[in-house]
Amino acid sequence: MYSEDDINSAVSAGALSAEAAESFRAYMSQRRALPRSSEENFRLINSFNDIFVAIGIVILLLAVGAIGQAIAGIFAPEPLYLNSLDMETYQSDRDFSQSMQAMLAGLFVAITAWPLAEFFTRKRRMALPSIILLLAFVGGFFATVFGAGAALGFAGKDELGAIVVIAAGLAAAMAGYVHWKRFEVPITVAAAVGVTVISGLLALLGIAQMEVDDPPALAAVLIAGLVIFALAMRWDISDRDRITRRSDVAFWLHLLAAPMIAHPIFALLGVTGNSVLGVSAAIGVLAVYVAFGLVALAIDRRALLVSALAYVLFALGFLFERFGAVELTFALTALVIGSALLSLSAFWQPIRRNVVEMLPQSVQDTLPVTQDLPLPGAATA
Repeated sequence: MYSEDDINSAVSAGALSAEAAESFRAYMSQRRALPRSSEENFRLINSFNDIFVAIGIVILLLAVGAIGQAIAGIFAPEPLYLNSLDMETYQSDRDFSQSMQAMLAGLFVAITAWPLAEFFTRKRRMALPSIILLLAFVGGFFATVFGAGAALGFAGKDELGAIVVIAAGLAAAMAGYVHWKRFEVPITVAAAVGVTVISGLLALLGIAQMEVDDPPALAAVLIAGLVIFALAMRWDISDRDRITRRSDVAFWLHLLAAPMIAHPIFALLGVTGNSVLGVSAAIGVLAVYVAFGLVALAIDRRALLVSALAYVLFALGFLFERFGAVELTFALTALVIGSALLSLSAFWQPIRRNVVEMLPQSVQDTLPVTQDLPLPGAATA
């Protein structure tokens, strides 16, 4: 299996002409009856060897992290609770030990992930191992800085704890930036943005003493999701044909933004939590899902539809049950949603063309182009 990045590399190396690469893309689009820009390809595994290597990497990183914890336990052992030891001192010593363990475990994992990436990412170009190593490197830096702050006693205080979380997020984001400059793994940008945004949101929740499902917190998550969505669109606009790595970066950013947009909206409509869903709210959920579908068609990305699927299933099931189809609630819900998704997938291009043509020309010029392709089965086998 070859990705667009492989094809572009072959063209750059002279192994394949630009004309031959473009002809191959056109042929594959015709064969699949789907434009290249609409496939949203992302390579997770090349072969079973990717899974084999990924398992080995996970085991090795777990071992290295455990070694870091063991070394930290030597210098800062967890205290044994004795009657002569007051609870406050015991808790303080225990927190210090665990913070040191997190710090050294994260540091060891990050240090180990880099040379592994030099071989499996930079040289072997293995997708799944590269993703795991990237997450380990970024997560390791987060754990190192957060553990160091906690060991200094800052994590337990509201304002200082928020600073520690933000500092850990920024350190992880910087690690992601360095990793991107070296290896250019597409998920890196989303990982760096995600850890920064999530750290900021956690710090905000801690300072404001808010719960995750409080309306102000949901509004903050929604705003963050919209900002990430805008960033994803910037990457998308720079590659309308989706033949470079920029498209893959945008794909992961859309995956990150979609649940941060969908969850707050549906939570405010009463789909989540202990609130009772009403008929008007259920209809509102379906209306929002239709709006998500129009946005997905316009930008030629399906992440919003997938992220909101659980909520619309719940709302549609509620409506069927409310109007008397109790015994067939699951069957009817699955039938409607499944049929709708398959129909949308089969006729994605003509539907998308109609949606895009209703937009201003200035907006159309920034979106992936719409193409006329033969219906499924019409291409030559």
